[in-house]
Amino acid sequence: MAQQGTEQRVDDEFIVDTEDCEERERAYRERGTARPITVVGNPVLHKECQDVTEFDDKLAALIDDMFASQKAAEGVGLAANQIGVDLKVFVYDCPDDDGVRHVGVVCNPVLDELPADRRVLDDSNEGCLSVPTAYAALARPDYAVVRGQDAQGKPIAVQGTGYFARCLQHETDHLYGRLYIDRLSKRDRKDALRQMAEGTPRYETVPND
Repeated sequence: MAQQGTEQRVDDEFIVDTEDCEERERAYRERGTARPITVVGNPVLHKECQDVTEFDDKLAALIDDMFASQKAAEGVGLAANQIGVDLKVFVYDCPDDDGVRHVGVVCNPVLDELPADRRVLDDSNEGCLSVPTAYAALARPDYAVVRGQDAQGKPIAVQGTGYFARCLQHETDHLYGRLYIDRLSKRDRKDALRQMAEGTPRYETVPND
C-alpha cells in the first residue's frame, strides 16, 4: 500500500512467499494429517508457547500436519497451539488485498513495532478457527512485518499488507496466548462468544472438558 514507500528498507530482506504456492502447499498438505482444532477455553491457547529450538524431522512433520489441518478447516493461517501443540510456529496460505497468494511458515515470530506515523488502521471483520462461526470488527495496522526463522532455523522476515497483514498479526498473537477476541471490548467479546455458542463448526474441534 501507499505508506510502504515512506519506509527506508531493502526489499530483498523479505522472503518471497508468492511463488509456486499451489505446489508448495499441496506438498506440505499431502504429507500431513489433519488434526482437530482447539477452541477458546483450551489452556494451550491462553499462554505463551515455547520457542522452537529443534529444527528437525519432528518439526517438519508438525508443519505438514498444520497445512493439512488448515486446509481441512478452510483457514488462511494456523498456529501450532490451535492443534494442541505448545510451540511457536505458524503456517499461512493467505491472499493479500490485491488477491496475491502467500504461502509459508514462521517459527518464533516477532512483530516489528511500527512507528506511530506508519500505523494506518484497518477495522475489517476478523474471525478465528478457534472461535468458530464468530466474527467481529477489529482495528489492526494494514501493514505488518514478522521476523523469525524458517523450518530449517534460518532467519527470515515476512511482510504483508491488508488481509495478509491481519493474518500475520493474528497468528503471531496466538503464539503469545492471545486470541483476537481478547482485543475486543467486553461487549464485542461477549457477542463473539454468543455467535460461537449458537453456531456449528464446519470442521472437527477438540471439546473442552
